Amino acid sequence: MRQPGIMILLLLSIPVLALINLAVGSVPIPVSEVAEILLGGNGTNEINTTILLQTRLPQTLTAIFCGAGLAAAGLQMQTVFHNPLAGPSVLGISSAASLGVALIVLANGALGGVLLSGFGVYGNTAITLAAIIGALSVMSLIVWLSQRVDGNATLLIVGVLIGYIASAIIGVLKYISSEEDVHQFVIWGLGSFARVSGGQVYVFVGIMSVLLPLTLLLAKPLNMLLIGEQYATNLGLNVRRARMLIIASAGILTAVATAYCGPIMFLGLAVPHIARGLLATEDHRRLLPTTILAGASLALICNLIARMPGFEGALPINSVTALIGAPIAIWVLLKK
Repeated sequence: MRQPGIMILLLLSIPVLALINLAVGSVPIPVSEVAEILLGGNGTNEINTTILLQTRLPQTLTAIFCGAGLAAAGLQMQTVFHNPLAGPSVLGISSAASLGVALIVLANGALGGVLLSGFGVYGNTAITLAAIIGALSVMSLIVWLSQRVDGNATLLIVGVLIGYIASAIIGVLKYISSEEDVHQFVIWGLGSFARVSGGQVYVFVGIMSVLLPLTLLLAKPLNMLLIGEQYATNLGLNVRRARMLIIASAGILTAVATAYCGPIMFLGLAVPHIARGLLATEDHRRLLPTTILAGASLALICNLIARMPGFEGALPINSVTALIGAPIAIWVLLKK
């Protein structure tokens, strides 16, 4: 009964934490008014309605799906590479997304252009598309390599080298860019759930709503890969095809999350360990949905702390994810 109880508890925690995220902030909104506005009412005043629908609701939905997507991607990477330190960014996909954004924000300014992020939704859309193109380009390369090499070490080395190349190019672009452009790029690199707004949030949620259920279909090959590639082959699994599908799934989740929210660190690395510690199992039929739920819950907690009353604006989400998630992961690992 322990495992179903934990999954039910995590499932119930998401709407509770989401409601707290909607109600708590620099401008507190009563829970009753939040419910009224969500059900189609106007609330007590127009300001609260605007804050809730245009800021907090998109931010909360983004946190839920970003946390779930990165957690699922991290679990897939740790299983396919048999590496507990693997995360969504291990193959250089996040670095490639950062390079795409750097080419838009930094190179555009260095060549005499205008900072695109100053154009509101159009600039944000251009930055998001650049991140997606960069991430998916590298993911395509990794997927192509996964069909042509037998070991995982080659893929890991390629991912590390891609990260170094991307960092080198970004460093050059920072050197030749203006201070304003560099500042804007650094802000993007800190990660934020508040960046997705307007119509973008519906696109992001729609994409993630399709991708996350598809990851559950990979539970069986993930379980088979746990026992080793040779045994998995003897059981009838096409290891190269399974590895390609798993890497593609994790890569697309990482690419989309990074494009819309920036490079969110730690969630993909720590949440799978937290889920394993809670369930005490390696069965991905239970572990994968639990990881998705835990990722969404932890992201909501981090988002809430990042904009708690008393802070002017919001703290960088990457700082909060590390400060909150790391002690939890250490406690779970030591207890296990």
